[in-house]
Amino acid sequence: MSDQEIEDFEGDNLSDTSQTIPGLPPYNMEDQLLPMERRSICGCWAWTILVAMMNSLVFLLNILLMAAILAIVLLPTIVVVYFGFQCHSRVLHSTAYYCKTILDDNSSSALIILGFVIMSPLIVVAMAIYCSLARRLRLFMCFQPCARAVYKGVKWRWSEAGGICGCADGWNHQVKAWV
Repeated sequence: MSDQEIEDFEGDNLSDTSQTIPGLPPYNMEDQLLPMERRSICGCWAWTILVAMMNSLVFLLNILLMAAILAIVLLPTIVVVYFGFQCHSRVLHSTAYYCKTILDDNSSSALIILGFVIMSPLIVVAMAIYCSLARRLRLFMCFQPCARAVYKGVKWRWSEAGGICGCADGWNHQVKAWV
């Protein structure tokens, strides 16, 4: 190897765009600029309950988004398995026209098997879509640690990032990550 190739491998020559994961938000209380005054016991409990309720709401919104994406992506599997079970003689044995003319027991069994076979890749696709969407919308930045409720004057994460969950802040389009 030449000296130029060896210099190219050194870590000092990396550009700013080579960073793949942005820095994590500060969790320690020393990064706060305002003086930290402890809340009273009642105020601390009230803020803790408020933060816990906000985190629960964000958690439920994440679960609803994941369920909606899974339902949309898994719709072909649901339909195929439904028609397979509906027309099979040992399961439901419907009297519908398509069950009498088109689907017999063998084709119904094939539909059931096909539905369960294509389920695994579709679950992977659905979770990749959810993770990509959650990363783009910065959904996990909405969670607040309960330690924020202990002190007065502590900045919340969304006040530092330019809006609730940092959505108002411009997205960094140069950061790439594979899911």
